[in-house]
Order: sequence, then structure tokens, then C-alpha cells
Amino acid sequence: MAVEATIQAATPVSLYVGDLHQDVTDGVLFDAFREFKSLTSVRVCRDSSTGRSLCYGYVNLMSPQDAIRAIEVKNHSTLHGRVMRVTWSHRDPDARRSGIGNVFVKNLSDSVDNVKLQEMFQKFGNILSCKVVTSDDGKSKGYGFVQFESETSAKDAIEKLNGSTDGGKQMYVGKFVKKSDRALPSHEAKYTNLYVKNFDTGLSEGDLNEKFSQYGKILSLVIAKDENGASKGFGFVNFENPDDAKHAVEALHGSQLGSKVLYVARAQKKSEREEMFKRQFEEKRKEKILKYQASNVYLKNIDDDVTDDELREHFSQCGTITSTKIMRDDKGVSKGFGFVCFSNPEEANKAVYTFQGFMLRQKPLYVAIAQRKDERKARLQLLYAQRMAGLAGPSTVIPGGYSHLYYPAPGVVPQIPAQPGLMYQTPGVRPGWRPNGIANPARPPVQPSPVTLPDLVAKITGMLLEMDNSELLLLLDSPESLAAKVQEAVDVLKLSKSKVSNHDSLRSNYLSAQVAVN
Repeated sequence: MAVEATIQAATPVSLYVGDLHQDVTDGVLFDAFREFKSLTSVRVCRDSSTGRSLCYGYVNLMSPQDAIRAIEVKNHSTLHGRVMRVTWSHRDPDARRSGIGNVFVKNLSDSVDNVKLQEMFQKFGNILSCKVVTSDDGKSKGYGFVQFESETSAKDAIEKLNGSTDGGKQMYVGKFVKKSDRALPSHEAKYTNLYVKNFDTGLSEGDLNEKFSQYGKILSLVIAKDENGASKGFGFVNFENPDDAKHAVEALHGSQLGSKVLYVARAQKKSEREEMFKRQFEEKRKEKILKYQASNVYLKNIDDDVTDDELREHFSQCGTITSTKIMRDDKGVSKGFGFVCFSNPEEANKAVYTFQGFMLRQKPLYVAIAQRKDERKARLQLLYAQRMAGLAGPSTVIPGGYSHLYYPAPGVVPQIPAQPGLMYQTPGVRPGWRPNGIANPARPPVQPSPVTLPDLVAKITGMLLEMDNSELLLLLDSPESLAAKVQEAVDVLKLSKSKVSNHDSLRSNYLSAQVAVN
């Protein structure tokens, strides 16, 4: 028995130390617990990728008696200006995550700190951990957690303390529920706490109580105030009965109180408000997308010096513009693409016809009806699959170089302003392009010279394949642009062939001269 007792006494004991200051190191933590003679080691836990402190750690001792004394002495003590939490370490994750014995407390008075919270709850059983949540400046956020050793103690504390008053505030004490398990209440859910706003700042809590008490017994009422004690024009009214709270909302929301119209609704948790705002934002975004789905024009190959105002000036001739935006990086440098949104699809189609290929500051614009990312991806995947399967034919492209996805609906005829003198061919201008850089939709696709130069086809294909895939797909959508690109490749190859021919001629003449000399 003596041997067994000696072994048990030598069993290491681990303590959890939480709420540490960011700057506390292993050395600092060791010095803080150095007074306990059986101290063997300490560790401050850190993020594996950044090395930053996770603000908690472990202290290991050989003596259980030292561990008990360390909790008594060091729990709620200050280290580097922060109040530490010292408790028994529970390395079993299932035990930690089970929530057994864990109690959530809110609506705490500002005077309640970790020590006072523990004093309030310790009469119900052995407390493993106790914490009041604070902001960065150390001020209480009005809520906290108490974890008991047993579920019985937790239930007893909830039964006795829920609804009790401390420091003039009525506490809520209930079973802790993990965030992932909290269900957002439906519109039919029972509630007692109301949020009231938009009332005169001169209104007192007595005035508000008189107005709301007509609908039932009020447990608590508070008006939010600033640091000078002045009303912020909103507050909370908590009824005893959910039906009374509901009746108050129905009767008082939108009613006149003083010079203003009251807003009265169920008080929501932060997570509920965030979810509601997120849902409203998504609904508005989808509504806007649907409204302007065929009216938004996508532009790319925009010169770096072009401004939003310059785009608006050029495109306004096609209709009423609701917005223009050139996309820029964090430093304000243009990314070379942007959007012009019109008031209706007809104007957007007119802009596509008018400005596709328009030379703006020496760069030809690419103009098309904007598509959502998922739509573009699906379309490109389908087009690629068709090309690979040999299914895509002339029917996938509209003559004149415009994809059917960007063509006007049947019966919609874009009204393109007349541009006198721009239809003739000017010397030096690339075939198929007008002097202002706008591709001529009425002109049939150029038939490039590779048709008569079959020996160049392989080389031209290789040159095209060196281009970016997205650019290749755009060329596939525009026969005229593809023909022009092929013609450029032919010209390059012809020039190269001419130089080689001249070189061969000179070499031949040189050799002939050498033979004549010999």
C-alpha cells in the first residue's frame, strides 16, 4: 500500500491556464508558478503557422496538493495586466465539447467580474471554470460562462438564479448551447424581449414603462445611453408573458409617440441580425442582377488611362447609362476591364454593335453583354466540349463576328447612328475594319490566304496555339477576328520566308562568285 501511495503521489498533474496576455511566454508563465516546488514544466500554446500565442497554456506539477494550491492562489490573479483563469486540465475533447455542467449567464451587472461570478455560483457545486467575457480594454460584455463538475449542479444553479436580480439587472441563467446547435427562431417562436427605437431622446424610462405596461407585466426596461447619460433613442422592454410581448408589438409598432413614429420588434441576437442582413443583401443582389441581366455591358482591353467619365461620354450615345465602372487594383491601377450598365437591353445591344472593336486610345475595345461567372464558365465548358467532339458548326456563330448570346432578340433592331464616310476602305487600314476601329458586321468574313498556301497551315496553327485559351475561345466566336489573326500570321510567315529567300539568293550568288574566281 505504501508503494502504491508513493506512485500516486508522483503522478503528474496538469492545470489549464486561460485568458493569458498575448506577450506571455513560456518563461514568463514558468516564473509566475515558480513558487510551487513540484513544478516540472509549462507550455504556452501557439498557432502552428504564425507562431502567435493562442492566449492559453498548461502548467504541469508533480504534487496534487501543489496543483490545488495553485488554483486557489493563481486563479483570477493578474499576469501582464490580464486576469488569468486557472483550472484543472481536461485533455479529453469529448468531455470538453459535451457541454455537461456548462451554464451561460447574461445581463450581468458591470460590477460582476470572474471572482464575483464564482462567488455567486459556487454554493451550487464544484466549479471547474468560471469566466466573464470582456472586451480588449478589460470591460465586461455583460455575459459569461460557469462550468460545473456535475450536470446536477448546473440544473440547480439555473433553477435558483435565472431571473434573479444583481446590481439592478435581472440575470438570465440557462444551459449553454453550442453555436452550431442554436437554431434561429421562426416568426412563430415565443419571445418576451422587445427592441424599441426611434423615440424622442427626452423620453424617460418611466414614460416608456407607462406606454408598454398597458399590455402586460414588464420584468425589465432600459433605455440605452451614451457616456454622458443622454438617451440614444432606443432601448429594450422585457415582458413576463410572450403573448403580452406579441400584443405590444402589434399595437405599438408604427404608432406615434411624441414627435416620432415608434419601431417595435422582437429583440434579436447578433447572429440573427447578421443572418437577416445577409439574407436581405442576397435578395437585393439577385433582384438587381435579374433587373439588369441583359442591360449590363462588359468591356475589356481598356487602355490604362481611360476613366469612368470617358467611358460614360462615349457610351451615352447608345442610351441612358445607370452606372460605369472600370475595375482597379488596391493601388487604383486599371485592370483593363470594366462595365457599363444601361437602362434596358435594347440600349445594351446597341452598345455592343456600336463599340465592338472601337479604337479607344489606340486599343480596340472588346464589348459584349455581361454574364455571371457561373454562366461564363458553363458556356465555355460547353463550347470546349462541342469543339472537342466536333459538334460545333457554323450555327453556333452569327455571321458578322457576334456570338448568338450577344445578338438581339428576334424583332429587336438596334438603332446605330449613321457614321458618314466610315464605310469605305482606307489605305493602311486592316481589311474588315473601319477607320474608327469598329468591325463592319455587314462585311463577309475574310478568307485568309492559307487556303492557297497549304504548306503554312501547320505553322499558323502552332502560332495560334501559343495564345491564351480564353483569347482562342473569343476568336472562335468571331470568324472575322480569327481571319484577321490568321492573316497577320500569314504576313509574318511571308516576311520570314522572303528574308530566307533573299538570304538564300545572296548565298547562292556568293558561292557562284567563288566558283568563278577558282
